[in-house]
Amino acid sequence: MEFSFETIIFYALAIFISVFSVMTVCTRHIVRSATYLLFVLFGTAGIYFLLGYTFLGSVQIMVYAGGIIVLYVFSILLTSGDGDRTEKLKRSKLIAGLGATIGGAAIVMFITLTHKFVITTDPEPVETSIKTIGHALLGSDKYGYVLPFEAVSILLLACIVGGLLIARKR
Repeated sequence: MEFSFETIIFYALAIFISVFSVMTVCTRHIVRSATYLLFVLFGTAGIYFLLGYTFLGSVQIMVYAGGIIVLYVFSILLTSGDGDRTEKLKRSKLIAGLGATIGGAAIVMFITLTHKFVITTDPEPVETSIKTIGHALLGSDKYGYVLPFEAVSILLLACIVGGLLIARKR
């Protein structure tokens, strides 16, 4: 098997994302967990850039790595105390989580190994104009994104208000 530079970069990003994903869920400090999640989101943006999706990679960095992580850290620091740490897992929950992980990995491996991947005949990327992207994002038709965007913004607003109410009770 011959390795190109893009293949090496892909595997490096995949390992980077995997390591920081595990660190995100295994750390007992919640602010560190948010920081590790930031690195996972940067790695995902790197995958998008590697695939040639520059717009999607830029959105990943601006919206998720920028805005959402700031929102997480803001809400964590607003609602938690100085010494808040997660509790130690019980043995039964650890075994259940390990079983779910192994089961999910087995399903992913089965699907990946049995799928017949088709080689594309036209590897040239298709450039889409900003006008087309803008109409797709702001369109209210069947494939528009206005309704999901507004639903997510209302959900985030409810989370912020809930965090403020919890912090205010203390």
